[in-house]
Amino acid sequence: MESQKVKELKDDAIVDIQINKTFYQMCKASLFVVFKELFVDSSDPDEFIKNLLAKNYTEMNDKERMFYTFTLLIGEVEKQAKDKDLFIDKELALTDLKEALSKATEVKPKSNED
Repeated sequence: MESQKVKELKDDAIVDIQINKTFYQMCKASLFVVFKELFVDSSDPDEFIKNLLAKNYTEMNDKERMFYTFTLLIGEVEKQAKDKDLFIDKELALTDLKEALSKATEVKPKSNED
């Protein structure tokens, strides 16, 4: 049987990474896109998230796993940012916030120009 060597983290590996605001925003936008695809009914979003995160990872479908993974990543980034006092308070009008969320998650058509 043919085989291929691959790199894999050790079981006890903890990797410290540094990310900037742009990468953080990209992760949050990705999380929101997956959330919009999963959350299709009119139930309480907080209850929906709580129920989803309570599921066993092996019982989740692919989109639920993506949501779970991004939620853990964003949670850790925000925990570290809070611990290091890296947040600023900013006030946004709800209409501006909705517009920003919409723009962050809109799918742009691919260009045929290469």
